[in-house]
Amino acid sequence: MQRTEAELAQVLHTGPFHLALRTAFSVRGLPLQRVQHHLAHRGVKVGVTSLSYWQQGARRPQRAESLRAVKALEEVLELPGNSLLRLLCAGDARADTERPAGRSYRSLMEASGAVERLLDALESPADGGLHTVGHQERVRIGSGRELRRRDSHHVVRAHRDGIDRYLAVYRGDPGCDPARVEVAARENCRTGRVRWDREAGVLVAELLFDTRLRAGETYLFGYGFDDGTGGPCGEYVRGFSFGGGQYVLQVHFDEDALPVRCRRFAQASVGAPRGGRTDLTLTGRHRTVHLVEQGVRPGLVGIDWDWE
Repeated sequence: MQRTEAELAQVLHTGPFHLALRTAFSVRGLPLQRVQHHLAHRGVKVGVTSLSYWQQGARRPQRAESLRAVKALEEVLELPGNSLLRLLCAGDARADTERPAGRSYRSLMEASGAVERLLDALESPADGGLHTVGHQERVRIGSGRELRRRDSHHVVRAHRDGIDRYLAVYRGDPGCDPARVEVAARENCRTGRVRWDREAGVLVAELLFDTRLRAGETYLFGYGFDDGTGGPCGEYVRGFSFGGGQYVLQVHFDEDALPVRCRRFAQASVGAPRGGRTDLTLTGRHRTVHLVEQGVRPGLVGIDWDWE
C-alpha cells in the first residue's frame, strides 16, 4: 500500500526506525535496487539484503559504515537531517532499559552485524527465494545449562525458479566458539560453505538441496547444529525476516538442569520491547516445553526461562 507524506512525517517523529525507513521507501517509490544504486553514487556500499532486513526490523544498522549508509539514506530519501539516526539512538536507549539482564542489546546487535557480513559474503539474496510452509525446531539444553544441540525440520516453497540452497544461521550463547560448532545436514541436503565470526559467536551454513526447485515447488529438509561450547543458556529466539507458515519450537532440558519457570515471548524487532508473554508448562516428565505459532510474522519469537 502506498504511504502518504503525512504518514511519513508522523512515523519519523514516533518511530520505530524500521517502520520509518519502510514508509520512506514507499512514499518515495524507490525499489531497493535503485536505493542501492543511489548510495553507490555517494560512495556508500550496502547490500540489498541489508536494506531489506533494516526495513523489516530483522536487523538494525550499528557498524560505522552502516551508520554512514543511514546518513546517506536520509539524503537519498529527501528526509530531514538526522531523522533516521535519531530513531536509531532512541531505540538503543529504550532497549538498554527494557531488555532482561544476561543478553544485552549491544551483544545482539553485534551478532546481527556479523550475520549481515556473513550473509553478504555468501551472496544471499534479500529473501532467499523461499517461503516457509512449516518449521519445527528442537533445542536440547545440557546438564551444565548449556545449549547442546539444535535440530530443524523445514518445509519451504520456492517462489522463483532455480533455488537450490538455504542459508542457516546459528548464534551461540556468550562464550560459544563457532569454529567448534558442528553442522549436520541430516535429510535431503548437504553442507556447502560454512562461515563464522568467532567474536560474535555466530555461524552461517550453506545447505545445498538435492535438486533445483522451480517456482511453486515445495521441499523438505533437515539439519542441525551441535554445540555445547557456550555458557549457561537462558532463552532461545528465532527471527523471521518475512511472514510464513507454522513454526513449532520445543526445548528439552536435561534432568539435572531444570528451570523453575518458562515463558513464551515475541518482539517486533531486536530493539523492540518483548510482549505476548505467556507462562509455559513443562511436560514430558517435566523436561520439555514448547510453543506453536500458526502463522509467523516478521519479527522474533522465542522461549526464555529462569534457572532459580
